[in-house]
Amino acid sequence: MAQSLIVVPTYNEHDNVRGIAERFLAALPGAEILFVDDNSPDGTGALIDELVAAEPRIHVMHRAGKLGLGTAYVEGFGWGLARGYEYLFEMDADGSHDPKYLPQMLALAQDGADVVVGSRYVPGGGTENWGLGRKLISRGGGLYARTILGVDVRDLTAGFICWRRAALEAIELSSISSNGYSFQIEMKYRALKRGLRVVETPIVFVDRRVGQSKMSRAIFLEALVKVWGLRFRPR
Repeated sequence: MAQSLIVVPTYNEHDNVRGIAERFLAALPGAEILFVDDNSPDGTGALIDELVAAEPRIHVMHRAGKLGLGTAYVEGFGWGLARGYEYLFEMDADGSHDPKYLPQMLALAQDGADVVVGSRYVPGGGTENWGLGRKLISRGGGLYARTILGVDVRDLTAGFICWRRAALEAIELSSISSNGYSFQIEMKYRALKRGLRVVETPIVFVDRRVGQSKMSRAIFLEALVKVWGLRFRPR
């Protein structure tokens, strides 16, 4: 059985999933993929079923509706943990996360990191095709969260992550309450509070070229508020 599982939430990603599956599997030959589809109206789920039938390294979890990024990852991680995978990745379905970084992230985890963050904001990292406004929101939101939470991780909202199995088991996935950006912040914060080793490695994040972003004002505002709840949550 493969040691690594790449968990990829999908919602209306019909034009992306076939290429994503091919590129991810080619970049990390020993890995498998779990797509978590939220009943996409554009037929993404049906296409993934075709991919599953043709490739034993591809799996799918169908959910009843659009239930959010955070719950998709929590359920996907639970699926992977129940089946014995040792390394579990978070990756987007929109092509923003380049799979060429997968081998390096896995190597860092195998070398002792509990959590490996594909970071835009360490030397060597960056973004492509972002406007000034989005850059300011991303950097400003990260600084805001780091300041309130008192942590050193430069890219708290990053969504390209490799988790060791033991790390996911330590942070009590069943009690995660966030979605969107705040989910990413909460997961990393919990890992740090439990004394896990979080390592950042540089990536270049390329904005999606196909489809529409899932980012919304509500998701952004949830993150702004959620960090205060994390900061003052009883130990």
